[in-house]
Amino acid sequence: MAQGIELERERFCCSLCTNLLRNPVTIPCGHNFCMFCISKRLDNEEGSGIYRCPQCREIFISRPTLIKNSMIALVVNELMKTEVQAEVPDKCCKAEPKDVDYNFCSERKMKAVKSSLPCTMSYCATHLQPHNEVPSIRKHRLVEPTASLEESICPVHQEVMKMFCQTDQQCICYLCSKDGHKGHNKVSLSAERTEKQKQLQVVRQKMQLRIVEKKKDVKTIQQEEDAVSHAADSALSTTEVVFAELIETIEEKLSLLKEKMNSQQNIDLGRFRKVRNKVEKEIMELNRKGIELDKLSRTEDHAHFLLKYPSLSRLNVPREHPSIRIRRQRNFDRVPATVSEAKTRLHKVLDEECEKILLAVNVVMALPNMPQPEPDVGIMKPRPDVLQTEPDPEPELEPLPEPEPEPSFCLPVTRREEVLKTRENFLEYACQVKLNPDTAFQKLLLTKENRKVTFVSEEQDYPNHPDRFVYTWQVLSQQSLTGRCYLEVERTGKGVMVALAYKGISRAGTFSDCMFGQNSTSWGLDCFKNSCEFRHNKNKTPIPGTWSSIVGVYLDHRAGILAFYSVSESMTLLHRVETRFTEPLYVGLWLSDGATADICQLL
Repeated sequence: MAQGIELERERFCCSLCTNLLRNPVTIPCGHNFCMFCISKRLDNEEGSGIYRCPQCREIFISRPTLIKNSMIALVVNELMKTEVQAEVPDKCCKAEPKDVDYNFCSERKMKAVKSSLPCTMSYCATHLQPHNEVPSIRKHRLVEPTASLEESICPVHQEVMKMFCQTDQQCICYLCSKDGHKGHNKVSLSAERTEKQKQLQVVRQKMQLRIVEKKKDVKTIQQEEDAVSHAADSALSTTEVVFAELIETIEEKLSLLKEKMNSQQNIDLGRFRKVRNKVEKEIMELNRKGIELDKLSRTEDHAHFLLKYPSLSRLNVPREHPSIRIRRQRNFDRVPATVSEAKTRLHKVLDEECEKILLAVNVVMALPNMPQPEPDVGIMKPRPDVLQTEPDPEPELEPLPEPEPEPSFCLPVTRREEVLKTRENFLEYACQVKLNPDTAFQKLLLTKENRKVTFVSEEQDYPNHPDRFVYTWQVLSQQSLTGRCYLEVERTGKGVMVALAYKGISRAGTFSDCMFGQNSTSWGLDCFKNSCEFRHNKNKTPIPGTWSSIVGVYLDHRAGILAFYSVSESMTLLHRVETRFTEPLYVGLWLSDGATADICQLL
């Protein structure tokens, strides 16, 4: 009896877990399953709204009702009593952390040896046996064990995806081929896999070549990085040494100045102290004689009075009065102004030189040429329903800055100025400036609302100001010039220089530092009698001829153009400069003895 039941064992196995039925239940189509197995399967199909029998594939619109089968449960219990389970060696079935395990092993996790795509489950060696013996499931496709069986199931129809849509480049099931992919090019997964496998070899070869190229690029870039680091460290070290030497020099100069000023202070104080002591002694002598005269005035001895009076009444008159012989020393009065001027000049020089250094630092080094990436050849093309975004473009390298134009002292007229032919054209850029009294030399008289300047013989009562020219007969304007500007200056007398200069031009330094046209911070047209001469940075350019007494000055600050014209019935170019102006410019006038310059009112 028991032997007969054992021969029919496969009829009482669950087609899902392939074990003897546990808590057997029957669904409306008549097939029996374990309560746990069929419940889990129906839960997975609940999202689609369609339920199928795992064995006959009958479709149910609503979730089928599970009915407990008591008779089959009784038979299964008898089979379990008479069945002897064979032991399985641990080393063969026990699952390691890296292995795919079989979830239906009750006591311990066993290593899966195969996965069934129709069942969407993985089985150990023991539970895989029915797939080799039971005729109804022997045709199931078995593959190497994988934990991602859910990816092989169509998310819409809950069917195994066995086809590939070449039109949409995606895996589909049989029902998908009849619905949304009708009329598309469809092949089996194995055929598409064979084609993609061929492409895969080509992609791998390209990847290997790309890796080799990129490694070469990395090596080149690393060499450049090392070179930049070495150069930067060397430049920084040199810069620190130079600036340390500058600081040491400044400290030495400060120590020398302190020593000189302290020495001069001691000399002056000693001289004043000596005179003061002498005066104090005279005061004491006079006080003594005063007391003696007071006593003498009260004596009754006439003879004594007459004998003492001559010596007591005689006053010693000094050869020179102290107020005439000793004057207040003004050696230190000009020190703060001179130090302030030196500070301004040092700041100017440091700013200019630091700007050059920073310009040298900011020059961008070109990176080695990189190969442009080729289009990626993937195994699967992108699906049309997935939003495609453009790849980020590779950053473009900043071009190297072009070298700055060198100043030129005599350049021909270019087409940029051909539109400025008549005086009316220039007057479109007319500007009005006034002279700054705080910069005027002591013998320059400003009139006509500070638009006219005259050289006079008497010094004007100007207050002390650090912006005033101390030695040169010059004056600067109040307003600075930027953009496009035009102005006219009418001159009389022997000589007048019309110039443009930076505000930082020296006021009390050497002749070359202060004089217009003798340094790199000023550009001047020197007019004497009827001839002219252009001056800049100690360079002179004679301009022969007889010219008008009115000088026109045109400036295009941004373009770096400065031009001087002789203004009469026509505009005659005297000299033109192309350079790079780094600061706003100020109008400057230099006058010889008795000369006059008047800034014409054009507005």
